[in-house]
Amino acid sequence: MCLAVPGKVVEISGEGELRMGRVDFSGVTRQACLAYVPEVRVGDYVLVHVGFALSRVDEQAAMETLRTLAEIGELEEAAAPAESEPPGGSS
Repeated sequence: MCLAVPGKVVEISGEGELRMGRVDFSGVTRQACLAYVPEVRVGDYVLVHVGFALSRVDEQAAMETLRTLAEIGELEEAAAPAESEPPGGSS
């Protein structure tokens, strides 16, 4: 399964195929290639997969996706066994 994560473009440098941006993913900032989204400007939201911005999305869609991802993360943490518990449950 592939997952593209929305983030906000906070800085852009370079041009054409070398166009790069710093993208903020809920407080974590990473570099992403912006060559596939030449229309993107600082302040826009993009979907990023393996370091490449694939498309521009509106802020509302980005926020909804980030909320859902946060909920999934919380569910995964709640479902994970406690660190002190041996694998396979208690004996």
